[in-house]
Parts: sequence; C-alpha cells; structure tokens
Amino acid sequence: MKINWDKVDLVVFTRLIEGQDIAVKRLSKISGQGTEEFMNEVRLIARLQHRNLVRLLGCCIEMDENILIYEYMEHRSLDAIIFSQSRSALLNWPRRFNIICGIARGLLYLHQDSRFRIIHRDLKTSNVLLDGDMNPKISDFGLARIFGGDQMEAKTRRVIGTYGYMSPEYAMNGLFSVKSDVFSFGVLVLEIVSGKKNTGFYHSNGELNLLGHAWRLWREGTGPELIDQSVGESYSLNEVLRCIQVALLCVQERTEDRPTMSSVVLMLSSETATMPQPKKPGFCLGTDYIESSSFSIKQHESCTVNQVTVTAFDPR
Repeated sequence: MKINWDKVDLVVFTRLIEGQDIAVKRLSKISGQGTEEFMNEVRLIARLQHRNLVRLLGCCIEMDENILIYEYMEHRSLDAIIFSQSRSALLNWPRRFNIICGIARGLLYLHQDSRFRIIHRDLKTSNVLLDGDMNPKISDFGLARIFGGDQMEAKTRRVIGTYGYMSPEYAMNGLFSVKSDVFSFGVLVLEIVSGKKNTGFYHSNGELNLLGHAWRLWREGTGPELIDQSVGESYSLNEVLRCIQVALLCVQERTEDRPTMSSVVLMLSSETATMPQPKKPGFCLGTDYIESSSFSIKQHESCTVNQVTVTAFDPR
C-alpha cells in the first residue's frame, strides 16, 4: 500500500546536537488542524506551565509546512499502552491511579489555576503522553478555547472533537464549557480502569458502549468487575471504586450534575470525601435504550467508532 505522507500528521523522535531528545510533529498539508488551529496551539502551550501539560520547545511555519517541537516523552501516548494486550501490563494499578490523578490536576490548572480559563475540547487517551516515569501530560491544544472573564459557556456551529469523548450537549448542540472537558475526563478514567475503549465496545448483556457497561455494573454493586485483568490482584479496591464513582459522576447527562475539576481532584485525593451517587450517564447506549429512546441512530450513521478527531458542520 502506498502512503501519501502529505495526508497524515507525522511525529518523529530525534536528538539535537546538544544531546537533548525532542519530539517533532509535522502537520499534514491537508490536516484537519489548519493554520488557525496550529497558531492557537502554539500561543496556548507557550503560555502554560504545569507538570501535567506537555512542554512546547519551538515551532516552525514556512510555506505550507507547520512543525511543532515538543519535549520528548519516552512512552509516547497513553492509548498505545492502555489498549495494547502486550503492553497494558506495564500499567499496574498505582501507575494507573497516578495517571488519573495527574490528568485531573492538569485539567484543574487549565480550568481554574492558570491565567486563563481554557477548555481543551479534545481530551482523549491519544492526547495524553507519558514520560519515562509514566507521568501523564496533556497534549494537543489545537482545538482549545480560552474563556474570558466570567464566561462559563460558549456555542459553536462547527463541532470538532472525537466521538466517544464528546459530551451530549457539545455533540448535539455545539455547547461547550469546562463541564464538556469533565465529561471527556470521565470517559478517559473508565478507559484507564477497564483497559477498554468507549467506542467500539460491545458486551453480551447488550451494552453498546463502555459507559453503559460501567453504569450497569455500578448499579448491580459489581463495579470491581470493570477493572482490567492485566492489572492483576494488586490494587486498592477503595481507589478503584472511588475512580469508577468519580468517572460516572463526570459523565452524567446534565452538565449541572457533573462536578468541577476542583471537586474531582478532592474526591480522588481524599478517602473521606463525601461523594453523591451518580445518575445515568449521557450517551449510555444499550439495546433497551435504543428501543425506547426517540433519539434516532440514523443521526449517527456517519460517526466512526475509532479515535479520529472529526469535524461536523450544521446547515444554515
């Protein structure tokens, strides 16, 4: 098969003359991330400094070539490990819990502790990078947006993101806020705990996605069944149940029911924090839901079940 390299984003890892290892990302000439998104990513990352955000070292814009230079991340992206049968065992429970907490701290910084309120809009396993010690760093800010002042929500006619991680209000109505990122974080946590993708998930009991499966197990009191078998038996049951409960709180359908990231960090870090019981998740698909819901599956016939970032345009 012949590959047209002008149509794919290319990331290479190299070493500078000074001995520093770097990652170089060359955007495809017809990349979904255009010049506007590219410059947005450069401006944002250059201003942000946090241990759980990837560090931008430089960039290059010449003719139709857009290149980003990042700090080198030895273990690449989280999805390359967590969904790999041969590599997922590298992530024991303490490492998974550390990754979950690190991502939460990075999001809290974006939403509250940085000079700007930043909505990532495309948080997913492939946009979480792991360094040599398996510490997580959030990357890819091409779709991120800055909220000013007391702004809490925005609406767009151009819905951009990744199916499986999008919140219901964003995917259906173009509304996004910090709670959109919270929803994506909840999906990500369930994927880290289970080692399974939300999209493309199918269970014999009729659940068509990971959210539905996790929700059923939680209601039945069998939440620990969700944990990835490659973790083995050496895990903290209290931490696992806490992570599942936090994740289900994050993926609740109504935005007002979802916690803020400051509450999430508190719940993850405290064994005594009081946590409410979660309500039914958004996009909790199962056979009973499909049969009874007025939501037409035909609306999603064009949706893929992989982790490709997509753009959808509403008609005028």
